[in-house]
Amino acid sequence: MLTSWPDDPAVAVRAYREAMISGDEALALRAARVMEAEKVAPIDVALLDLAIAAHKGDRRAYDGALTRIDGGALRILSPVLRAWGAWDRKQPVEAALDSAGKEPVARRLAEEHRLLLALAGRRMADPSARVLLETVRAPADTRIAAAELMAGRGDEANARGLLTDPLVSSARGKLGRKPDLGFGVSRLFARVGAELVGEGPRPLVIALARTALIADPGNDRARLLMAEALAKDDAWDAAIAALEGVAPDRAFAHRAAVVRIGLLGEAGRPGEALMLAKGLATAKTAGVDDWQVYADQLIAAKRPADAAPWYERVTRADPPLPWAAWLQYGGALDQAGRKDEADAALARAVALGPEEPLALNYLGYARIERGEDVPGSLALLERASKLAPDDASVTDSLGWGYHKAGQTGRALPLVEQAAMAEPANSEIADHLGDIYWALGRHYEARYAWRAAALTADDSEQAALAAKLAR
Repeated sequence: MLTSWPDDPAVAVRAYREAMISGDEALALRAARVMEAEKVAPIDVALLDLAIAAHKGDRRAYDGALTRIDGGALRILSPVLRAWGAWDRKQPVEAALDSAGKEPVARRLAEEHRLLLALAGRRMADPSARVLLETVRAPADTRIAAAELMAGRGDEANARGLLTDPLVSSARGKLGRKPDLGFGVSRLFARVGAELVGEGPRPLVIALARTALIADPGNDRARLLMAEALAKDDAWDAAIAALEGVAPDRAFAHRAAVVRIGLLGEAGRPGEALMLAKGLATAKTAGVDDWQVYADQLIAAKRPADAAPWYERVTRADPPLPWAAWLQYGGALDQAGRKDEADAALARAVALGPEEPLALNYLGYARIERGEDVPGSLALLERASKLAPDDASVTDSLGWGYHKAGQTGRALPLVEQAAMAEPANSEIADHLGDIYWALGRHYEARYAWRAAALTADDSEQAALAAKLAR
């Protein structure tokens, strides 16, 4: 389309955005020139030229692109970009970093990169850098960049000691990286993109992730960022494709595999997700996170009996995991029909999380469904409702518990409240129909069951059809 309509700014904008998603650098540049000529270029176009210049080591083009950034909305990046340019020329970087002035975001980025530049220039010892990063609670992306630099010069111990969050599996792959201009630019763009991905404008986040990859194609963290940004727009296939370039022997490979499993599930490809999860869980290097992911996929595949032993492995982790692990284990046992074992596991979850409404709700609901210890079960459900008064599922459980205990009049307003809060919840609608029927309100019961049938899965449809037929 851009070839057919080379001067059309609307076509150029769309071509540019699609090129940034797919990584078609040539198309992005063509579209950028059209947008600039028509004066409709977005603020991130200058980042594209700068990233290309950084990757090629073209200092003249780098300075030209930086001048354009200085005059735009992304000028908060200028002090750090100018500092990396100075470092590349073996010039002092302090003046550029100090030019951040009092602007808070620019100053924060400058201070983070002051440390990275000190590491890159070998002006700071790794142990001192590690202590400083831990003391100021530097964000994950800054710690990852510092760890890459430390590992790149052989200090694996301090490098891996920095990586305490699940973003990167530091023990499972290569981490080291030698610094260059592209490294600094890429880590800055990925750092800002990670800050914005939760709430910021998605096209800008995608542009930051793509230009981070252009500046340094080895920045696997930027691929994860790209996948996360695309997933926010439900672009599952594009997000999966973004992860394909993650190097299998590098430290981000494991995290990318876990993210890919989730994306495959969302994309309606459960078979692939389950197969990949099984591979992680059964590998020699498998750990708690891998067992958890595989068990979750087995539950999604409606195989609770197969999921239970994997959840049980999770509960035996060292150090011990909290109440949620036991809740999932108990839930799998319950769905598999192993009620006594489920009760023990759910009771353990409540013991570990006595103020956790999900644990209280599940144990109380499971027991009252079996008619066991009705007063004690109601007490658990009442406690859960008090802790989570706005949770429709908890409200429904309490109402259903009253109904099972013979207090149907007391149950009705609670289940009605839950149904209004979550009208597409088939279980709540089914409960509401049963309660209406018990109270002699048969027309309303049938309407509630028909509503339930709209969203119920195949295993529930037969029971609903039988109720309607009768």
